[in-house]
Amino acid sequence: MDLKKLFVSFMFVLIAFLSAQAENYPYRSDILWVTVPDHADWLYRTGEQAKIEIQLYRYGIPQDGVEVSYALGQELLPSERQGSVKLKNGRAVISVGTMRNPGFLDCVLKADIAGKSCTHHVKIGFSPEKLRPYTQQPADFVEFWNKAKSEAEQCPMSFTTKYVPEYSNEKVDCYLVKLQCYKKGQHVYGYLTRPKAKGKYPVVLCPPGAGVKTLKEPMRHRFYAEQGFIRLEMEIHGLNPELSPETFKDLSASFGDYLLKGLDDRDNYYMKKVYLACVRAIDYLTSLDEWDGKNVIVQGGSQGGALALITAGLDSRVTLCVANHPALSDMAGYKAGRADGYPHFFTKLNDYRTDTPEKLQTMAYYDVVNFARQINIPVYLTWGYNDNTCPPTTSYIVYNTLTCPKEALITPINEHWVSETTEHTQLDWIKSKLKKLSYIRRKK
Repeated sequence: MDLKKLFVSFMFVLIAFLSAQAENYPYRSDILWVTVPDHADWLYRTGEQAKIEIQLYRYGIPQDGVEVSYALGQELLPSERQGSVKLKNGRAVISVGTMRNPGFLDCVLKADIAGKSCTHHVKIGFSPEKLRPYTQQPADFVEFWNKAKSEAEQCPMSFTTKYVPEYSNEKVDCYLVKLQCYKKGQHVYGYLTRPKAKGKYPVVLCPPGAGVKTLKEPMRHRFYAEQGFIRLEMEIHGLNPELSPETFKDLSASFGDYLLKGLDDRDNYYMKKVYLACVRAIDYLTSLDEWDGKNVIVQGGSQGGALALITAGLDSRVTLCVANHPALSDMAGYKAGRADGYPHFFTKLNDYRTDTPEKLQTMAYYDVVNFARQINIPVYLTWGYNDNTCPPTTSYIVYNTLTCPKEALITPINEHWVSETTEHTQLDWIKSKLKKLSYIRRKK
């Protein structure tokens, strides 16, 4: 489908800002940057020249005569050109040039206002629909993961549930779940929310974003249960969310950078048990008496978006997938001279020790793009252009790799976040697809 049809324009955001009554955009800031590329969708063809109008306001007043410096370069890579412009009536135009190859150009802005430095940036894309992954699929990729799943299945599914009254209400029941997975004695935790009314419901797995953190706000997404879904928000490190802050701090400190642990060996990489824990979570959800017997949805953002796509590629029981700006995507993309996917082994981490044959091989077995190649169910992806955590280059690469039914909501102004409205839009998409579920499922 045409991605532009689902494009949320800059003007929509600006109108929302101007019409807001209680708060301003950005949130409670004296300074407002407005960046307006001369293409409304922020997209250009390779070789096409681009211009960006910049506007700068303080207290809503255009900043006249202020000098704005800029740096231009491919996203996440060193700048290739610098310059400056002086604002007239709060405005100026920067000729940013073009790109020969598909990708995104980042324009980083800086100005001094009242003795304080303020910064902003804007990214524009050049033929991103032509982006293809650097990461290739290992010949035994499917066999490797089939074997891993078979081994994990030998671990008996065991779980406990505990009713959590403080996270329940008149419509929703919440339970703390402790689930054994991967190996005996290894567990993950999650909060299960479900409708209080008796019935049969679709199930939704929501894996977490990156980091060693606990689950504290299960009621934030209570609207899933309120609208007839069973939802499990899980963590991946085996840390009970009911631990005291002090104990949690002590335990979490021992994990270090888990995304680097075991990267030399595909069989012992830390994320292996994480991916398999997501499959075990599907085991648990589909064992519930309240499951409707047919609808299994995975949904998440960042690392959670990656895990949603990965689970969809690993488990044939999944029927729908929703992901925001997925991490772990084309992680070796720097080798192709462009932005790499989170956790940025080569760019932000500047850890060129990861550039070894062993580590590159392991990355390929765990990269989202290779799981995307396995997906044949409907997928809904959302991403923004100004995201430096999970750059749009890698989101486009995932989207372009998918050969299944797919839709995208592109929100250029967004950095590494989605609005509450977008989250509700995702649920609307899920509900619409439940009524049209007519594709043939894969054999497990």
